[in-house]
Amino acid sequence: MATGFDLENFLEMLAAERGAAENTLDGYRRDLEDFSEFLGRKTLAGATSDDLTAYLGTLNRRGFAETSQARRLSALKQFFKFLYAEGLREDDPTRTLSAPKKRSSLPKVLSEEDVDKLIGTAASDAQAAHNSAAARLRAQRMYTLIEVLYATGLRVSELVALPVSAALRDARLFEIRGKGGKERLVPLSRPAQAAMKDYVALRAAEGAFEKSPWLFPSHGGSGHLTRQHFGRELKDLAIAAGLDAGKVSPHVLRHAFASHLLQNGADLRVVQQLLGHADISTTQIYTHVLDERLRELVETAHPLAGT
Repeated sequence: MATGFDLENFLEMLAAERGAAENTLDGYRRDLEDFSEFLGRKTLAGATSDDLTAYLGTLNRRGFAETSQARRLSALKQFFKFLYAEGLREDDPTRTLSAPKKRSSLPKVLSEEDVDKLIGTAASDAQAAHNSAAARLRAQRMYTLIEVLYATGLRVSELVALPVSAALRDARLFEIRGKGGKERLVPLSRPAQAAMKDYVALRAAEGAFEKSPWLFPSHGGSGHLTRQHFGRELKDLAIAAGLDAGKVSPHVLRHAFASHLLQNGADLRVVQQLLGHADISTTQIYTHVLDERLRELVETAHPLAGT
């Protein structure tokens, strides 16, 4: 029968054989301990398919989203497969269970006009007079962040952790190390290149962060700007640009990058590579953009469209 010892062995296997990060291990532990509490006196290894089905039903009643329910089931499946492989169970009670169907939802997307407003507002603020060198540096940093984000479609974690060396190159493409250590090339527009160089030059002129290896340094523990700090500043910029701050975030700008590329004729596979998606199915959330383009194409180009 499974005990706390079995759970620890399972987590140890995830860490040793799969290289699971500490946050991932903590997530597995929370999920499995939640199921253990549901079982009461029954041990984890003694759980039946009926127990699991009943537990998943409680998740739905507790208001868990489909994605959260699927994650719990995934943790349970992996745990029971481990027990089965180790000979601690003679069967796998999760074998016939499937995750709840996920409701398809379209990503929030800003229009090209809205993005122009954001960039224009940030550019104007960067060029305006400021009461202090620190305020002027923050304004130039914000303009650089938004130019680079919209030009590249980077994940916000990739953006804030860019090395300062990225601003010192003249290449139109530069290399990013993304999720799972995978490398990819991303484009860099001329305005984004210019913004980066101007920001680094301003930093140097002010004598700020001279030895920092980061493009967007800070005094925090990571040494660079945090995702949360950038998110807050982006909300403020949205308000200044006359946009709904609730509809603007770094991830929404990443969506805008992808959607606008597709609207203007980019191939879905190319967008997949630029975003760093391992699987094309992840990129296919943008197919609504392609569907609209195809509809417009048929309506305008088909010989019988006007009849």
